[in-house]
Amino acid sequence: MAERMPRTIAERIDGAFDELTPQERRVAEFVLDHPGELAVYNDSELARMAGVSKATVSRLYRRLGFSGSAEVRDHVRALRSSGTPLGHAGVPATAPEGVSAVLEAERANLSRLLDGLADGVLERVATLLREARTVLVVGYRNGYPVALHLREQLAQCRPGVRIGPQPGQSIGEELADLGPGDVAVLVGLRRRPAGFAELVAAAAETGAEVVAIVDPAGADAAGAAGTVIACPVDGAGAFSSYASAMSLVSLVASAVLAGGLRAGRTRIARIDDAYARLGEVEASG
Repeated sequence: MAERMPRTIAERIDGAFDELTPQERRVAEFVLDHPGELAVYNDSELARMAGVSKATVSRLYRRLGFSGSAEVRDHVRALRSSGTPLGHAGVPATAPEGVSAVLEAERANLSRLLDGLADGVLERVATLLREARTVLVVGYRNGYPVALHLREQLAQCRPGVRIGPQPGQSIGEELADLGPGDVAVLVGLRRRPAGFAELVAAAAETGAEVVAIVDPAGADAAGAAGTVIACPVDGAGAFSSYASAMSLVSLVASAVLAGGLRAGRTRIARIDDAYARLGEVEASG
C-alpha cells in the first residue's frame, strides 16, 4: 500500500525537520508558530519576518513539495476553507487589536447572513416550521450544537420537534417517519461528515420540506433542499466561528413564535409551570 503523502504543511515540516538546515529550521519554526501568515505573505515578506533570505524560504518550500509561495498560499487557504485550525495571522485575540479583529469578522459574517435572508427567506422558513406536522432537526459534528439549540428553541414555540440522530443511533429511523407536511432542518457546517449530500437527498425524497443550514462552501451539497441558508463561519482566529449560525437559530425561532404568538405564549406558560413544579430551572429574581 502506498504511503500517504502528508496533507498539511505542518505534517510535511514534522517529517522533514531533521534534514533541514539551521536557516530552513528558522523558517519552519516561524511557519509552525504563524501558519495563518502563509495565506497572506509572499517569499520576501515571510523571509523578512523570519529573519532569513528569500532563497532560504524558496528552498524550504521545495523540500516540502511545493513549487513556490503561490502554491503554499493556495494550500493554506484550502486548509482554512476545510475547517482545519491553522492559527491566527496577526495579534492574539487577547490584545485590543485582536478583539477588534474578532468583532469585525463576526460583523462581516452576520452581515452576509442577513443578506442571504433577504427576499422573504426567513419568513418562508418560519411559516414552514410553524405549520409543519412535525419538525426533525438533524446535525452532525460542528452542526450538532446548532441543531440542538434550534430544537430547544422551537420546542418552546410548538410541539412535535425532535432532534436526530439520538446519541449512538443512526438517522434512518428518523427519516422513515417523515412525509408530506413535515419539515426536516439539516445542519451541515464546515467539516461536515461525508454523505451530507446523500442525507439531504434522502430527506427530500420523503416528501418533507427540507431546509439546509450550511456554510457557504456546503451549498452544493445541499442542492436537493428546498431552502438553503448559508452561514459564514470564517473567524479571525484559528478556528471557525459559529456565531452566525447561532444568531440564525434565534432569528428563526423568534419568527416562528411571532407568527403564532397566542399559541406560543400558552405553550411557554405550560412549560414554565412544569419547570416550577419539578424545580428544573433556577428561579429568577
